[in-house]
Amino acid sequence: MQLKEWTMVEQEQLIHFMTTNTWPFHGQEKSDRELIEKTIREGGYESDEVKTFWLVNDNGEKVGIAKIHDLQDDVPLFDLRIADRYRGRGYGASALRLMADYVFGLPEGKNRLAGHTRHDNLAMRKTFERSGFVKEGHLRQAWFSPEEDRYYDAITYGITRDDYMAGEQTPVVWEDHDEDSIPTQEIPDFPDQFESERLLIRMPSLSDVSDVNNGIAQTLLSLREWMPWAYEPQTLADTEKRMRQAIADFITKTDLRLHLFDKQSGEFIGSSGLHRIDWSVPKFEIGYWLVDGYEGKGYMTEAVERIAEFAFEELGARRVDIRCDEHNKKSRAVAERAGFELEAVLKNDSRSADGSELRNTVIYVKISK
Repeated sequence: MQLKEWTMVEQEQLIHFMTTNTWPFHGQEKSDRELIEKTIREGGYESDEVKTFWLVNDNGEKVGIAKIHDLQDDVPLFDLRIADRYRGRGYGASALRLMADYVFGLPEGKNRLAGHTRHDNLAMRKTFERSGFVKEGHLRQAWFSPEEDRYYDAITYGITRDDYMAGEQTPVVWEDHDEDSIPTQEIPDFPDQFESERLLIRMPSLSDVSDVNNGIAQTLLSLREWMPWAYEPQTLADTEKRMRQAIADFITKTDLRLHLFDKQSGEFIGSSGLHRIDWSVPKFEIGYWLVDGYEGKGYMTEAVERIAEFAFEELGARRVDIRCDEHNKKSRAVAERAGFELEAVLKNDSRSADGSELRNTVIYVKISK
């Protein structure tokens, strides 16, 4: 089998492939033509960050596609899809080995290649293991299936450059301290969603990409006043890339992005999360933004109060803080209404979101009792 790079002239072939096969272990079992067309237009299948390949067997048949993401990063991710009629023939393992050959053959010297799957996708898990990948993470109830309206566990697999070059599979050392060392703070297991009175608060899902992209577009002018990232591209492909990274970070517990949904309407209304995590304390920083049209209704104060409660009760937090521009009156008001106390003002600590001037940073904090 070989990888054959997909080109724009094969757009209809790709759309046909995606819409005529089923994807039971992906975000959506059936793919939508309109969304695929939009993703293609916005570089979601071909750009400096993304390369898509046909998987071509020895008979010249296109048996699947492989899309490699985050090619500008040291740790690319991938999406592998085998057509219905060709599953169970060993093509998946061949595809993973070919993708590893491609990634580790790039001149930038990539460090590792990673992928995620649902815990009950046993065929894919065996495919990972046969291809030299090692299980690196297991997050309970972290993979949402829109069709079934339920959550599954998520599994992360990875292969390092060192293992690839040596042809080895180095197991993960889960207990990474000995009797003579100082024990590290154990990272607790915790749910990936919880509720407040009016809100469902949960980890990101690929099914959120369109809603989040629309919410950013709707709120972009407001966001740019305070958020430097709002000056970066906000195409659907960009949002999907960031979503995949956020999911990976949540699974590995390095950053906990959280999406906010109105329980009554089901609408996406904003984003928050626990960032700049130090599990050795543990301590966290809450960030947040709200979609235009939902301000003035107390949603963000409710979300911040509940997220702080989650941090203290589920994660064992000793400290949770909120940091923002001294001039950001709305953000400061949320912190104050949520019961955070002003701890410090850092003079000339950062620049304004557009980079034009120096600003002071205010720090609000809650401490465990």
